[in-house]
Amino acid sequence: MINKALVFLILVLAGVSAISAQAKFTDRVLVLPFENTSGKPEFNWVGESFALSLSELLRVPGLNVVSNGERKAVQQRLRIPLTSLPSLATSLKLSRDSGATLLVTGAYTIVPSQGDLAATVNVTSKIIRVNEGRFLSEEIDGRLIQRDIILNDALGNLQTMQGQIAYQILYQRDKALPFSQNQLIESATKVPSRAFEAYIKGLLTTAPEQREIFFRNAIRIFNETTPDSTFVEASIELGHLYLAQQKFNDAVDAFERVINTNRACRERAKSDNKIAFCNDESYAEASFYIGLIQWRQKNYEQALSVLRPIAEDLQLTSVYNTLGAIAVEASRAEKKNQARSAGLLEEGKALLAKAAESAPDDGSIVFNLGLTTFVSGDLTEAAQLMRDVIGKRPNDGEAQYLLAKALEGINDPAKAGADNQARTLLSAGNRYAALESEWTRTKTVNGIPLRVEQPQRRDFVSVVLSRRQGEVVTTAGNDTDNLIQKARDQYKNGADDEAMQTLRRVLASEPMSAESYLILGKIHLRRGDRDQAASSFKTAIFWDNKLVDAYINLAKIYLERGECLQVKTYVAQALEVDAENVEVTALQRQADRCSK
Repeated sequence: MINKALVFLILVLAGVSAISAQAKFTDRVLVLPFENTSGKPEFNWVGESFALSLSELLRVPGLNVVSNGERKAVQQRLRIPLTSLPSLATSLKLSRDSGATLLVTGAYTIVPSQGDLAATVNVTSKIIRVNEGRFLSEEIDGRLIQRDIILNDALGNLQTMQGQIAYQILYQRDKALPFSQNQLIESATKVPSRAFEAYIKGLLTTAPEQREIFFRNAIRIFNETTPDSTFVEASIELGHLYLAQQKFNDAVDAFERVINTNRACRERAKSDNKIAFCNDESYAEASFYIGLIQWRQKNYEQALSVLRPIAEDLQLTSVYNTLGAIAVEASRAEKKNQARSAGLLEEGKALLAKAAESAPDDGSIVFNLGLTTFVSGDLTEAAQLMRDVIGKRPNDGEAQYLLAKALEGINDPAKAGADNQARTLLSAGNRYAALESEWTRTKTVNGIPLRVEQPQRRDFVSVVLSRRQGEVVTTAGNDTDNLIQKARDQYKNGADDEAMQTLRRVLASEPMSAESYLILGKIHLRRGDRDQAASSFKTAIFWDNKLVDAYINLAKIYLERGECLQVKTYVAQALEVDAENVEVTALQRQADRCSK
């Protein structure tokens, strides 16, 4: 919950120019959950909170940190239970496997509240040099002394204590710290203590109903203090909870809060002409899962608009594979515009080729590339790719089927053998017969789905969005504004083709430009392509939910179709943005008459 860039921002604001973000890491630190020695399991969440907060607070130049998520992933790989604290020997093994040179451990005792006395926490923390297997020593008056970090304070001041401990850890390691303890405490106390406690309890609770209550409470309490922002980490967890329960609308709502917070952060930085230190990892994760949800609901255009901007930043093979698969499925679903279908197919093929280049041994990715190559008509290349898949998975019936059809297309006599293999492997449920029926009728293989495995959440833990974090504010924003104004003028003058060319230039550098999608929607609407117009308007709203024109145009489109519920929905949303808008008021009257 602590934005790891805050410490860097403090350094910049303090004018510490001598420390570069590219400073060479001299140590890597692992923080384990602290041990609860009070015998009161209801306070176990405190130990987890130490691991979570310290892992974020210790991210300073020159010190690398094993994130809390990475640590859990290594524990699972080593089969070290997450529910119990490892012994010192096991902790050292965990540290070495994580590449850590420093290990931070601790223990605490809780004294419950009594009468007017608040609950207190007594904590002791130790720092261990992993390679030497000894406690960290510091030189005081010419002598090496091992000094534990010992603090005692009210439980409500837990985050303050965590800031103090982080400072002491850093100070023991390097006396020449360029920032004060108060600066670290300030970074540690960005979340109200009650919201923080609810969030940690939600993490430690397995019952879905209770987890939801804790996370919702954490978000509510946070918003009471900071109404213009959201508790990003709690929103991410709530989104995943809803996603697992297939409550897709609720999941999208939770993830969108994260995206909106990131967008507001970046807009503030842009207006202040400063480097944007925002929680880009959470933004990327939230965007990715919204894209997956839109894809599951067959909203291909929305899925692509969400995922395209993050593909290059994430540079995860699984993201390229997913985005490529969505583009191919969107191509299959596009029945009216053949040129658009071909463009989506080429986009999907390029993305899948990039995924296959970075993971040539991943059979699913190679299969997807082979299927796409087959559909695009390059049968020789498709046959070779399917042979590669079969070499790894000899019993892959769908790969055998595609190989047979590719060989048939190039008159290769090996076609018969591949077809016999496919017929045998796809006999269950008359699968072969169903594929043959489709092929006979349409010469298509739409019955064979692309293969996408959802990436593990821990993949996002170590993502570094270097392009975003390293960008410096320039006058590029002014260039974008000028191009959008040019597109507006071109649209107004009826030069739709020129306007679309201008908007493509905008979206190449600003793929989240809501105004660009709004103008595109108006162009499609003027050309009579209402499906494409609706898709563009929805994308515009996704990136900026204050665009009243997008709601108005969507309401008009659905009014023409007689879809009254959709009309009322978009009119209601338009009223929330601008209740005095005359056009919205007129549409409201039409919406009221729509179902009568």
